[in-house]
Amino acid sequence: MKKTLKEIAEMIGGVCTDAPELEIHALSDIDHAGPNHLTFAVPPHLEKAEASNAGAVIIGMDVETFAKPAIRVANPRAAFAQLLAAFSPRAEVKRGIHPTAVIGENVKLGENVAIMAYAVLDDNVTVGDNTVIYPHTYVGVGAQIGADTILYPNVTIYEGCRVGDRNIIHSSTVIGSDGFGFATKDGVHHKVPQIGNTILEDDVEIGAHVGIDRAAMNSTIVGKGTKIDNLVHLGHNVVLGEGCLVVAQTGISGSTIVGHHVTFGGQCGTVGHINIGSNSVLAARSGLIADVPEKSFYAGFPAGPHVNWLRQEASARKVPDLIKQMKKMEKRLAELESKS
Repeated sequence: MKKTLKEIAEMIGGVCTDAPELEIHALSDIDHAGPNHLTFAVPPHLEKAEASNAGAVIIGMDVETFAKPAIRVANPRAAFAQLLAAFSPRAEVKRGIHPTAVIGENVKLGENVAIMAYAVLDDNVTVGDNTVIYPHTYVGVGAQIGADTILYPNVTIYEGCRVGDRNIIHSSTVIGSDGFGFATKDGVHHKVPQIGNTILEDDVEIGAHVGIDRAAMNSTIVGKGTKIDNLVHLGHNVVLGEGCLVVAQTGISGSTIVGHHVTFGGQCGTVGHINIGSNSVLAARSGLIADVPEKSFYAGFPAGPHVNWLRQEASARKVPDLIKQMKKMEKRLAELESKS
């Protein structure tokens, strides 16, 4: 695709500052951009973008002066993401049911679906319009898959689970496996039946190798617009609110209730049966052992207010010097005692 800078500005609702007829051939990051490439920059990368070989840069409305042709927009990241979709459209998927796909009884398929090679849809499955199910994916008995959803290869949707509209589930993710429930008697662990399901609401995206357990009873729920990175585990009866972000290797234990727009940094962990308030941010490797109030910024283990964690870390770095000073003081005290 080739577009002038003016045409691109119109596409993303931006304002072209200079060289409106500059022809853009491709999008690029700052480091690899060339004279006919468009990139974007936000602080602290504006100076680097100005010094780059990029033909033009998407910048924020608040940037008053910029040494290159630019397009000013309210949100440079979002505008660039919009252009990525336009400049690099996904390959068209052939619609229809592949001859090697296995379709059970009483399966209801919407219009314009694609069921690819060796996919298995068990009995009483429902699939919405325009949904794509890639090879070797399994959808269990009675599961419901919404419209405009993509299930990539080797995804497993267990029986009775519900996947909303416009979901994207990446390879090898498992939705609705049994929760980790056992009752121990006389040293033997007896399985507690997990009879609930898992519900993914609309506009959810889930990365690769994610495990989301079905509820012991009722539902494990992932709220509308929530995005989950690779290698995340949600235990049974977890409820994630709308618009949450869960970064890789995070584990959320069973029956934890999470509000809306909560961000979990990488490798966070929680105990079960706690409540995490809306609009909170949990720094990477936080360990949550108690309820978290709304609008909190927590860090550390056990997790607490981020500012307290910073003070603790700063103090801990002083410990080696304090030990040296103590040893000097002990030596000096011993010398004084020997002279007395």
